[in-house]
Amino acid sequence: MSDDHLIDELLSAERRLQDAQRNGDVDELDRLLDDRLIAIGPDGARHTKGDDLAAYRSGTSVVESLTQESLESLVVDATGVTFAVCAVAGTFGGEPFRARLRYTRTWSYAKNRGWRIVAAHIAPL
Repeated sequence: MSDDHLIDELLSAERRLQDAQRNGDVDELDRLLDDRLIAIGPDGARHTKGDDLAAYRSGTSVVESLTQESLESLVVDATGVTFAVCAVAGTFGGEPFRARLRYTRTWSYAKNRGWRIVAAHIAPL
């Protein structure tokens, strides 16, 4: 598979992720997040895939709006990284929030499943 094709698929996966966050689509999030995911939130707390899915299922994480302001990507072999800046509003941990956030996501590619996020870091801007 060409690098251009892998980059296109990675950017498509990033769009699917953002749509799933906006729509609270737990099934799509489950497909896009690797079971070994470790994510560091804007407060420095460590979260797993199970934590993230549980928060969406329970309604303690709700994304009311997510507007991508910029997106860059990098692909090296079967590893991809996306760097997105987004304006986000909603509820996290049951508390309302509004912030500009930089998402750095590390993705792993396999032919049988496509791109999945294995690590993420979210920083306030």
